[in-house]
Amino acid sequence: MKDLYLLDDADRDILATVEDFARARIAPHALDWDQRSHFPVDVLREAGALGMGGITVREGHGGAGLSRLDAVRICTALARACPTIAAYVSIHNMVAGMIDTHGTLAQREQWLPRLCGMEALASYCLTEPGAGSDAAALTTTARLDGDELELTGTKQFISGAGTSELYLVMARTGGDGPRGISAILVPASTPGLSFGADERKMGWHAQPTRQVILDRARVPASNMLGQPGQGFAIAMAGLDGGRLGISACSLGGAEAALEATVRHARERIAFGEPLSERETVQAAIAGMRLGIETSRSILWRAASALDRGDPDRTVLCAMAKHHVTETCYTIADQALQLHGGYGYLADYGIEKIVRDLRVHRILEGASEIMHRIIARDTLRPRTHQKAAS
Repeated sequence: MKDLYLLDDADRDILATVEDFARARIAPHALDWDQRSHFPVDVLREAGALGMGGITVREGHGGAGLSRLDAVRICTALARACPTIAAYVSIHNMVAGMIDTHGTLAQREQWLPRLCGMEALASYCLTEPGAGSDAAALTTTARLDGDELELTGTKQFISGAGTSELYLVMARTGGDGPRGISAILVPASTPGLSFGADERKMGWHAQPTRQVILDRARVPASNMLGQPGQGFAIAMAGLDGGRLGISACSLGGAEAALEATVRHARERIAFGEPLSERETVQAAIAGMRLGIETSRSILWRAASALDRGDPDRTVLCAMAKHHVTETCYTIADQALQLHGGYGYLADYGIEKIVRDLRVHRILEGASEIMHRIIARDTLRPRTHQKAAS
């Protein structure tokens, strides 16, 4: 079995390509995009041309055919340049991966080539104004009328809304609870589909976040992804990968924050010596690096478990989501503290990392929900089989 922490030549080549792209096409513009609330669709399409729009999608429909472990490494590298752009790439890839896994041949042929190249962008529509963490309580409906589905409801906090060409919508086609939910592909051209105003947010300024409003929006019944009532299971399975992607974005942001802090500590003179010579600063920087290493370890382990289909993959993804997003936000905040007043200035980029990473503790399942998943798994009865003699 391949060593989890040993990158071979192919791994290094992939990462070098992503890192070069991130340095050249994202990092120099990240602060400007943030300040102007600009969504760089042209740059995303360049990323798609390099294979970043369908990282884990099978090669037959234009995907890169890589592993979840590859995906978290790629998102981490992108996030070192801009967590906001990396997070959108993760969300887009989550939708593409769900279509690859659960879609019909016709659905895959229709959407995946353009999604993988990021010529078409995708949004994931689960959360509602009254159904956030309790996703099974969603009220958006999809009523079968002949050979069409008529959707009515509102989705909240949707990344890419208004710009994306495809919306993967979770809607109720049956009774209450998770078994009544189905997954439906809704193109942007669908009559009855509209969007709310662009939300004003603490961070993630370089990607739009809007309501997706469905007012008797009609799509062919063949746009259902999977079978009726499978939507919640599809959504939750997709979130395993989504949680890893967002965790990777936190890790990349924290790595960038630590790199900037080390540079600042070496250059900044206070009380006649560089900050890097002070024991309190050394202790803080050591803690930051420890946090990054533990985060990388649990994240890579969870990604490897998801790749193998291990029985504990969901709880490991939840553990990674909780640990990495909480730890890396703390690292970013510590970086701001060690920069002093300069950390609070927009031109230094540290406050942007803090703002961008804060939401990662909420989306794709809040930290409190991750605790719940971990506790339930830990407390559930287990069957211990006797070893064969």
